[in-house]
Amino acid sequence: MGTMRVFVTGAAGQLGRALGSTRPDDVEFVGLSSADLDITDPAAVADLRWAGGRLDPSDVIVNCAAYTRVDDAQTDEAVAAVVNADGPAHLAAVTAASGARLVHLSTDYVFDGPAAPRPADRTAPYEPDDTGGEPPSVYGRTKLAGERRVRAADPMATIVRTAWVYTGGPDDNDFVATMRRLAAQREKLTVVDDQTGSPTYAIDLARGLWELIAADAGRGTVLHATNAGWTTWCGLAQAVFTADGLDADRVAPCTTADFPRPAPRPAYSVLSPLSWADAGLSPLRDWRDALIDALVR
Repeated sequence: MGTMRVFVTGAAGQLGRALGSTRPDDVEFVGLSSADLDITDPAAVADLRWAGGRLDPSDVIVNCAAYTRVDDAQTDEAVAAVVNADGPAHLAAVTAASGARLVHLSTDYVFDGPAAPRPADRTAPYEPDDTGGEPPSVYGRTKLAGERRVRAADPMATIVRTAWVYTGGPDDNDFVATMRRLAAQREKLTVVDDQTGSPTYAIDLARGLWELIAADAGRGTVLHATNAGWTTWCGLAQAVFTADGLDADRVAPCTTADFPRPAPRPAYSVLSPLSWADAGLSPLRDWRDALIDALVR
């Protein structure tokens, strides 16, 4: 990669931290938390103080900043829209003007699914250009709006959709980490078993993004990047128990209706890996293998 400079917004978040810990030695990594750069402030983004005064065409911005509290977004739509739609548009305007590259992270929740429950006969993972109904949650709608605004402002930007991202560490708040904590607190757990997606280890996704940047691949496209395969939330929880040497039967399945949440989730949001492979990039490994590595690190 030479002396490429890579700015990561949302650097204090899960994926931002993973990008920092896996960064290549020959990259100048500039991690920007929300305290360093408020992407919702167009003046702060436009005056490039955070970039030392200017962006070069060889620079890359990876936007990991997002409002990800899915349930809170249902009653906080204005703030979610500013972070998930306005902020990425500000970044895209800057990269379009400077010739720098933008890699913007998005989500499987931009697809309608539709909202759970869904018939179990859905077997075709979503391709990037698939369309459907409106995303069922405010979070999904604001992230989709962000994608559209990025593409309008900088047609050469790359949008990477991913899903069910976790790290699983003791200080994390993702699903895998939560299941591990609950395993120590409760004898039995009940977990939703009618929502299907692809668990994605943040470290694997980060390594994939570094490959994308190094190869200068996927400009002006939407790509899907998740660990291979799919499961339900219940299946993932049971796999966590098994990987930790616990009895997976302690996790019982339930339906979405049994465990209502403020934000509706898509019942099926598996993303096809074909676009990633077509861009010449290495496929991410099976989610089960990634989970084992995540839990033993």
